[in-house]
Amino acid sequence: MNKLWLLILVAVLLAGCSSHDSKPKPSSRYHIDQDVGPDKDVDLSHVPDAVPRVEPRTRAGNKNPYTVLGKTYYLIEDESNYKERGYASWYGKKFHGHKTSNGETYDMYTMTAAHKTLPIPSYVRVTHLENKRSVVVRVNDRGPFHEGRIIDLSYAAAQRLGISKTGTGPVEVEIIVPGDAPPPPLKPDDRPASHSDGFYLQVGAFSNADGARRLRDKVASITQERVFISEFMAAKPLYRVRVGPLTDEAEINRVRQALPSAGIYNSHIVKD
Repeated sequence: MNKLWLLILVAVLLAGCSSHDSKPKPSSRYHIDQDVGPDKDVDLSHVPDAVPRVEPRTRAGNKNPYTVLGKTYYLIEDESNYKERGYASWYGKKFHGHKTSNGETYDMYTMTAAHKTLPIPSYVRVTHLENKRSVVVRVNDRGPFHEGRIIDLSYAAAQRLGISKTGTGPVEVEIIVPGDAPPPPLKPDDRPASHSDGFYLQVGAFSNADGARRLRDKVASITQERVFISEFMAAKPLYRVRVGPLTDEAEINRVRQALPSAGIYNSHIVKD
């Protein structure tokens, strides 16, 4: 009898261990405290550079301006002469399989990168200033939001440059423009080309542009919708801060519910 109970106890313990090991891993990227690369060494020297091509630029990933950690960033309006030196970092498993800023899925084994102010998508050549290795990557994400770092590379790009072990490295980043000229990014003060595709929420009006810009930045920090300044030029200019276009009542209500967090309690719907 004692032997039988011992066998039952062992079976229960094994079942418990098996159940524990099969628990699904958390789906959130934040279950990894410190970002890491693959579980074992993988040679990615064969991964080809990104191939620059003309691509349409949509609102996805090009919110302008946008605010992260209390700092507001504006996209570069004309990146055709962009060249910058600084430090590159990389991101890996913590974000692998999750959405990038423009809604694509981040794959740390492809040649992509994150940049704070280049329009998405953009193509850049990144050159390590010490070992002279270089790669071409496609910018499809935002970051890095660390002081002194100018670009966040995929793990594959970082390995090819020789910074996957060190974490960071000094680089030069230079734009590659496919064709004759870059597609224009979405600029903060541009009015929509057509007003027939939705309504707008007007959240404020000012006699001076500085006040309008401050409100625009505050509203842009609490909504994913486009926030812009509509200028009405008369004897006394008027700078109107608007959100939109908003296509239905649900979108309008969603923005209105977020406005109090920016200290705005009054807004009205307009349709030009």
